[in-house]
Amino acid sequence: MPKSHLHLFLALLVAIMTLPLSAEEPSAAWSPDYWQKMPSDEMPLWPKGAPGAKGKEPQDIPTLTPFFAPPTNATGAAMIICPGGAYAKLTPHEGLYYAFWLNEMGISAFVLKYRLGTNGYHHPAMMNDVQRAIRYVRAKAPEWKLDPKRIGIIGSSAGGHLASTALTHFDPGQAGASDPIERVSSRPDLGILCYPVITLGPATHEDSRKNLLGEQPDPALVDSLSNEKQVTKDTPPTFIFHTEDDTIVKVENSRLFAAALKQNGVPFALHLYPSGPHGIGLGSRQWDPQHRHPWTGECALWLKQMGFAR
Repeated sequence: MPKSHLHLFLALLVAIMTLPLSAEEPSAAWSPDYWQKMPSDEMPLWPKGAPGAKGKEPQDIPTLTPFFAPPTNATGAAMIICPGGAYAKLTPHEGLYYAFWLNEMGISAFVLKYRLGTNGYHHPAMMNDVQRAIRYVRAKAPEWKLDPKRIGIIGSSAGGHLASTALTHFDPGQAGASDPIERVSSRPDLGILCYPVITLGPATHEDSRKNLLGEQPDPALVDSLSNEKQVTKDTPPTFIFHTEDDTIVKVENSRLFAAALKQNGVPFALHLYPSGPHGIGLGSRQWDPQHRHPWTGECALWLKQMGFAR
């Protein structure tokens, strides 16, 4: 593990273990202060400034932080990680720990710091950030010894909404763009959605919708980002998991997306578990490989079947 990542891991572990846990609300979040402490290999998605940026502070600069799989284990596949946090914050155990877990399977991981409603950003800033992240990794794939046809996305809670936006709102790139990154496709090759916000309709998570779209969004915009309505036959294969008694994001979100995938003939795996708190991550908010939730094993098998993992 690179020294910068080890230092980051140890600092986060201490911070998370000293925070109280709750069955209802996530206990720890990536704040703007946290992002100022990121390692030096954090990469701005737009070196000259993101479109629509309101300033030059860390919260105005969307980035990717890479965690490359060890060369002896690497499959060439990559995943972009969208942490949750209601579009208000970025939750650490749904970012860094997912990266370590993916690395175990030989998958390189890139944690996305996307812009947030609490910092004055609304749609399309978040969608622009995730689409740029996919293009960025795909464009750099030859340099990083990655397969440009095996670039996936994973997201949790509101990060799951952002990931599902990437799965349903994509384009082939602009062939004539002066920026070579903008010439490549923003379509992920597969997706993993963990207790995701999907709909912005009646079953939505209200805080996520407000932080994404503002107080009184145009109904047409609400429909366009209710991602169960945007699934087509071209939507990538998707793995979804949720708990039935999730009190923060209703399980109906996952059911709606799975039903839309089925209707459009898109391969998917839906795993519903009877009980478990929202924000469960890999099994807890701590790094604990010995006590992972069963979804991680099911997903590892699925990733292997999809040619991403060893």
